[in-house]
Amino acid sequence: MSARLPARLLVTGGAGFIGSAFVRRVLDRHPDVSVTVLDKLTYAGNLANLAEVEGDPRFTFVQGDIADAEVVDGMAADVDAIVNFAAESHVDRSIEEPDAFIRTDVYGTFVLLEAARRHGHERYLQISTDEVYGNVPTGSSTEADPLHPRSPYSASKSGGDLLVGAYFTTYGLPTLLTRASNNFGPHQYPEKVVPLFITNAIDDEPLPLYGDGLQVRDWLYVDDHCDALEVVLERGEPGMTYNVGGGNEITNIDLTRRVLELLGKPMTLVRRVEDRAGHDRRYSVDCSRLRALGWEPAHSFEDALRATVDWYRDREDWWRPLKSGEYRAYYARQYGARLEAGTTIT
Repeated sequence: MSARLPARLLVTGGAGFIGSAFVRRVLDRHPDVSVTVLDKLTYAGNLANLAEVEGDPRFTFVQGDIADAEVVDGMAADVDAIVNFAAESHVDRSIEEPDAFIRTDVYGTFVLLEAARRHGHERYLQISTDEVYGNVPTGSSTEADPLHPRSPYSASKSGGDLLVGAYFTTYGLPTLLTRASNNFGPHQYPEKVVPLFITNAIDDEPLPLYGDGLQVRDWLYVDDHCDALEVVLERGEPGMTYNVGGGNEITNIDLTRRVLELLGKPMTLVRRVEDRAGHDRRYSVDCSRLRALGWEPAHSFEDALRATVDWYRDREDWWRPLKSGEYRAYYARQYGARLEAGTTIT
């Protein structure tokens, strides 16, 4: 496989957090590449994330659903590769509404794979998550480890991953699969923990911390993730899976403390609340295979978190409109009773 990006990319879920970051970087770095984005524009899809590229003649946006085979097939006919970011991706929402996750993450992946196979695409890249490995008490997950999903979200992503592998083995489709650790950075929908805690703290609202806060996550800056995806798309071996981790394993309570320190806010804003059902205690991935392709994170966790906090502090015009309507209804369902029964950290 030559070390280049395909000339015409279809990026699904490209108006979301990670997808839009990838689109912006590809168009900035690769003048010979065109990008078509297909996005359903559900609550987490936001055209404002693509504002800086909307005037680029190499960029096209189409609103649509990856589970709509007719729409997908028509678009797949005019591109060389698919990069699939489209997913229902929040564990809490998957507990509340698992059927939507199966439709998008499993059936939608099937539709995309069929289109890529039918049109003879150069590559198909599936963006997945470290959560498919399940709880990792010690050590780090390798790509050869079995999948042990423990939430409807991670189970649906596992289903999509298995389909990707099957299409490589059965049909010879040149698939690539990445499994990333927890992402953070600008443009992330404020239901996820980093932007949720930043924006709540800015408004002096309580920060709902699940359980004892000692769950461990490996944090990956979104720009470093996008760099990894470029490397995999250019140099990855078809049929292979690549873990992507930031190497920044910290507890949720430590993350919370760092966010509050950067904002000059007190720990008394934190509320310990009832834990999430089936909450995995730790994730950790071994990224040796990806590093062998020449990738490594370019940002320290401290610098990236500071830049992220600064972005949300400066871009209230972006996030305040999102924390209304559907978001407020979801927030009340998810945290209302928990916050009432929660305890303050002193």
